[in-house]
Amino acid sequence: MCSGNQNSQNQTLNTDFILVGLFGETKHALLLYTVTFIFFLMALAGNALLIILVHLEPRLHTPMYFFISQLSLMDLMYISVTVPKMLLGQVTGDHTISPSGCGTQMFFYLTLAGAETFLLSAMAYDRYAAICRPLHYPLLMNQRVCECLVSGCWFLGMVDGLLLTPIAMSFPFCHSRKILSFFCEAPALLKLSCCDISLYKMLMYLCCILMLLIPIVVISSSYALILHLIHSISSAKGHRKAFATCSSHMTVVLLFFGATIYTYMLPDSYHTAEQDMMVSAFYTIITPVLNPLIYSFHNKEVTGALRSRMQLGLSLEKVVKGKV
Repeated sequence: MCSGNQNSQNQTLNTDFILVGLFGETKHALLLYTVTFIFFLMALAGNALLIILVHLEPRLHTPMYFFISQLSLMDLMYISVTVPKMLLGQVTGDHTISPSGCGTQMFFYLTLAGAETFLLSAMAYDRYAAICRPLHYPLLMNQRVCECLVSGCWFLGMVDGLLLTPIAMSFPFCHSRKILSFFCEAPALLKLSCCDISLYKMLMYLCCILMLLIPIVVISSSYALILHLIHSISSAKGHRKAFATCSSHMTVVLLFFGATIYTYMLPDSYHTAEQDMMVSAFYTIITPVLNPLIYSFHNKEVTGALRSRMQLGLSLEKVVKGKV
């Protein structure tokens, strides 16, 4: 509970928060922020290219690539919500963020994180249907079903953001206004509160359990059934094909869920603010760079589609030059 006198004395209304940034005052901050900017551009380019390619190329109009394009969209928004503000603050020297800006960052971050957990479970179910129920796959994963699954992922993510953000921003903040992170992440922000936030922490913990437990059950069940089927396949070629189909998704699942569980479900005594910041940087900056590479650009269908689009572009360019 809040102490009324202490609250009125210590809380400063309408005061901006201060983001310490990812690298603080380290000696090589300029180099590190330059690398971060390069990663940001790589994430934008890789995910945007993948979205455009899936949209344009008929051979990629399948449920798997539809889900991958949605994942790329989430990654684009993920990194755009957090990194530009941090880089702009480093360039201008202004590391402040308004309460409304902080709430906006937190809402989008929680929405995207929640939506991505459910999207990864939908992708696991898609792989189960494709491998274990191939004859029924066109019915199980038709366009309407895919659109409903994706809409449900976005809706559940927004519920998470709308539930947790207003409560977190309603607490009084006093003493230091310095957030030990490079964006307004709920655990870092709540450390500044004057109030007893144990009830909110419990609510956030319960939300995390629900937001992670359901996808983990779906993903685990899907891959248990897939592995059981793979075990029954006698041909080595069948083994390789099934593993190739699932390995990329499992890699992303382990990276994303591992980082989320570490940040939101482990007790505070098991990690420091600096460790939290590094983990946050991993799944908000590094993961959006890795996902297009892990999922698609080593995939023959995607590389083939990209090659054909490039050849088409070169052919059109030659035709235009010939006419000129």
